[in-house]
Amino acid sequence: MNNSFNYDDVSHYTLEEEDEQELIDAQNECTFMWSTKEGWPVGVIMSYVYNRGYFWLSVSSLRVRVQAVAREPRTSISITSKGCDIKAPLSLTYKGTCEVLSDQETIDWFLPTLAKRLRAGDQQAQKEFVRLNNTPNRRVLKFKPVKKIGFDSRKMRQATLDAGQG
Repeated sequence: MNNSFNYDDVSHYTLEEEDEQELIDAQNECTFMWSTKEGWPVGVIMSYVYNRGYFWLSVSSLRVRVQAVAREPRTSISITSKGCDIKAPLSLTYKGTCEVLSDQETIDWFLPTLAKRLRAGDQQAQKEFVRLNNTPNRRVLKFKPVKKIGFDSRKMRQATLDAGQG
């Protein structure tokens, strides 16, 4: 038994690139985090599309996060494997920058793409999703990751077994 083994430093149980992409593709929700005017961190669960190296999220301009992102674009996204088909507990957190887009071209691309992701195989439900979300207040958040923090619990479990701890 290795008495010096502990979980104080888990930074080397990182997620490999192929596992990162698998998690992004398998999951369709993330926690989107920003700061309030008073500096408080806030997060909400949001559906996303990952495309061209960006996370794209849909929001109404009536939500306070739109003004918060416009004021302070440094934001974060966190994704876990919880609730998707991946059996291992995996997680990703990205620090990044976000911009608020309101142009109709982006909205016209994004809403059907998100609808296909969330309502796969049901064209009628996809059309209804787009109809209900394509409003004058619709905005798209374009999140650019700049730093990744990934965690692969399988690596930690294997290290535990190798150390004779589990």
